[in-house]
Amino acid sequence: MQKIFFTIVSNQVVADKTYRLELGCSQDIAIKPGQFVNIAIDGKYLRRPISVSDATNRSLLLYYKVVGEGTKLMSEMNPGQQLEILTELGTGFDSAKCRNSALLVGGGLGTAPLYMLCKELLSQGKKVTVVLGFNKASEVILEEEYKALGAELLIATMDGSVGVKGFTTDAINQYNPEFDFFYTCGPMPMMRALCAALPTSGEASLEERMGCGAGYCYGCTIQTTKGPKRVCADGPVFDKEDLIW
Repeated sequence: MQKIFFTIVSNQVVADKTYRLELGCSQDIAIKPGQFVNIAIDGKYLRRPISVSDATNRSLLLYYKVVGEGTKLMSEMNPGQQLEILTELGTGFDSAKCRNSALLVGGGLGTAPLYMLCKELLSQGKKVTVVLGFNKASEVILEEEYKALGAELLIATMDGSVGVKGFTTDAINQYNPEFDFFYTCGPMPMMRALCAALPTSGEASLEERMGCGAGYCYGCTIQTTKGPKRVCADGPVFDKEDLIW
């Protein structure tokens, strides 16, 4: 974990109440796919944990949705403004668990942290199929970015305005992609259904209310098949077999 001051490069709305936040800093960082950062916001006691969509050694790319006072304040921030951020938090995805072909399934903002993982898997010469789920067309993010990577992309929307009408599991059943391991991030009901439906092993990135975000307060503890685990420190990524839904 590092505490670093980042400068906002851009902060733009890209979908319904959803923003793309690009940040830069003057010292090296090392973010792995699936890790997150914790952002300090003036006037708010608790930091805001945000999954990392992409990163270089001196930049971060985050996506967030305005759902409360903290994220509303974030949406009003301008380029040049500085943010105090805890970086390199959590245990991320393990790309080595995929042998040859991976299935990445994201729902809503859960599509964002899978982007960096997709890049890593493709760089290892593995085939990647990405399935993204949203409620409607106005909420779709990262469609062009995933296409630009060269991954096979499927989209599902609940109202049928883009791609397959229905859930991500409907798109998977319809197209039956080949994979030996899956990775998922998104709403808990989606990931629960996915873990129950897919026969292969996989990893799921969980969301949970956090206090410290670094494992000290135990406020985000969940029960797993291996006992109590902290989502912020032991996760947020867990093996499918360890989760108790």
